Amino acid sequence: MADPRAFRAPIDLHTHSSVSDGTESPAELVRAAAGAGLGTVALTDHDSTGGWEDAAATASEVGLTFVPGMELSTRYGWKSVHMLAYLFDPADEPLAAETLRIRDARRSRAETMVARLGLDYDLSWDDVLAHTAPGATVGRPHIADALVSRGVVPDRSAAFETLLHPRGGYYEPIYAPTPLDGVRLIRGAGGVPVLAHPATRGRDGIIQDVYLQRLVDSGLAGLELDHRENTEDGKAALRQLAEHFGLILTGSSDYHGAGKPNRLGENTTPPESLERILDESAYLARTG
Repeated sequence: MADPRAFRAPIDLHTHSSVSDGTESPAELVRAAAGAGLGTVALTDHDSTGGWEDAAATASEVGLTFVPGMELSTRYGWKSVHMLAYLFDPADEPLAAETLRIRDARRSRAETMVARLGLDYDLSWDDVLAHTAPGATVGRPHIADALVSRGVVPDRSAAFETLLHPRGGYYEPIYAPTPLDGVRLIRGAGGVPVLAHPATRGRDGIIQDVYLQRLVDSGLAGLELDHRENTEDGKAALRQLAEHFGLILTGSSDYHGAGKPNRLGENTTPPESLERILDESAYLARTG
């Protein structure tokens, strides 16, 4: 892969391809990023690095800087917490084993939810697989797409707000490590961990300061500030926390192609923030 230290702005550090729950292949996503005027893009599929090679090759073709990443699933009590991981060793055994366990759990969970939904709606596992790219991490978005195709709901957003919501009656919890273990795994692989959209529930939904201090002590590097789902009072709290703990602040689209309304480059990361991420990557220092 090309050295990301020669990056240029604008910078979008959170996107998804069909390797997880996006609707475009890694190559298509990178071409779309170039078409949107981005200078740098990170591919951060859920619990998978399977799209890195194609994304990096296409970025080289179109003159875009590629930052390899992943969105690691973690759980804090009852709450799902997503951890963005940048510039880590994809062959690191502890992290690779944990992401495999998470992907297996995602599939089992999806099968359970589809079986429940199938009792009340015309939906089968084959319907879900028809909306899942080969080798992709199966998740609720694929179930949502199948529900849309069956005419049960109008779009993904409606599916998540009703049938696939934890209060919808069909939900199944998923296995995931704790955020603390996630930070340790990412740092152990030489990577840089950043909490993804941590203020979607506002100021009161952010991880408690005491636990956040433990995350920082273990190597948490940053917080995703500019994201369409973070509330305004939540963003204000994130700025205060970043100043207090000395954390990097990023901004990103969380693009999923046609799967979400999010558009490439609608939020971006300041160059100085990416510089800090690059400086903190032990894996990049070893391989660069």
